[in-house]
Amino acid sequence: MTSQTQPDTPDNIKDDIDVDGVSPQMGSVTFTDALELDNGRKLAPFTIAYNAYGELNAEKSNAILICHALTGDQHVANRHPITGKEGWWSLLVGPGKPIDTNRFYVICTNILGGCLGSTGPASIDPQTGAAYGLTFPVITIGDMVDAQARLMDHLGIDQLFAVVGGSMGGMQVLEWASRHKERVFAAVPIATAAWHSSQNIAFHEVGRQAVMADPQWMRGDYLKHGVTPRNGLSVARMAAHITYLSEDALHAKFGRNLQNRADRTFSFDADFQVESYLRHQGSTFVDRFDANSYLYITRAMDYFDLAAEHGDVLAEAFRGTQSRFCVVSFTSDWLYPTRESREIVQALNAVAANVSFVEIESNAGHDAFLLDEPEFFATITGFINSCAQKRGLPAA
Repeated sequence: MTSQTQPDTPDNIKDDIDVDGVSPQMGSVTFTDALELDNGRKLAPFTIAYNAYGELNAEKSNAILICHALTGDQHVANRHPITGKEGWWSLLVGPGKPIDTNRFYVICTNILGGCLGSTGPASIDPQTGAAYGLTFPVITIGDMVDAQARLMDHLGIDQLFAVVGGSMGGMQVLEWASRHKERVFAAVPIATAAWHSSQNIAFHEVGRQAVMADPQWMRGDYLKHGVTPRNGLSVARMAAHITYLSEDALHAKFGRNLQNRADRTFSFDADFQVESYLRHQGSTFVDRFDANSYLYITRAMDYFDLAAEHGDVLAEAFRGTQSRFCVVSFTSDWLYPTRESREIVQALNAVAANVSFVEIESNAGHDAFLLDEPEFFATITGFINSCAQKRGLPAA
């Protein structure tokens, strides 16, 4: 059973959230039937918040699911209601863009465990009337995908035209293509991997320890005490943000330039521009993200190992797939290096899947998939158009 809420959007608010004429349909669905989690527990009720753009055709064959990364949310192509910034992928999604909302019905959910409308540790536990906190069950990428699948059921979409995502979003794409093979016509995993490396687990652990070491974390019960572990979450964001950039990108942007001063202060102020930049990234992040959600989502990424789910043979995850794949990596991405994308491609080749692979030359690091990269845009446009032709959808 489900119940749906579709909040009205007053005209003045709609004007604020539009970007390039994109007006999202913002909704949420609450499911009363329990979701069976990978850890053996059941979660009920649970809510999935989502934004949708464009129109679903009569055959319901033009739906594209966008999967967001660790710190993303459902506001993929519209102005963010909290930060006021343009949608995190508004360069890629919108009218006339590579993922064209004039042609496709584009859906982006706030993942299970998130903190912008979907059920997560900051949500109210109906059993206690207080925030879940650390009583929220530990979730996996697979649980996130199964919750999205329930939303697709609710919307009457049997098969998605495409599932597209980068970083943790790419993990969701791979999980979709493995768990729900018959429901994915095309899959685009970008700047991602089939398992989380020990190096990436290590970076996440540093971030989690920063959060938990903050006295305001209160063993996860900070909401009950009306406080927020801002310092710890800010440090976690700063450490993670370094991994999203390349050394070349950092040097080109900041070098060793000082921040608004002629000489060093011989103190622990933010003397360097890069220090000021990281502090800004940390301080703005805490205004839009829940600390416990950060713990749960990073843990879900750490647990992700698609091969382990299939007898340690990655190819078995895709056996029998009829989906078309486009795997994309970036040359300067050291968080999810190209070799990890090649492992996905090799596994797909091993089961004779329809797969293309593109490595994009870029010095921007992992975040390149979010930036203005013409070759990347051309790759996505070509793949989407080719798949649309095979699907029998109207040409661009």
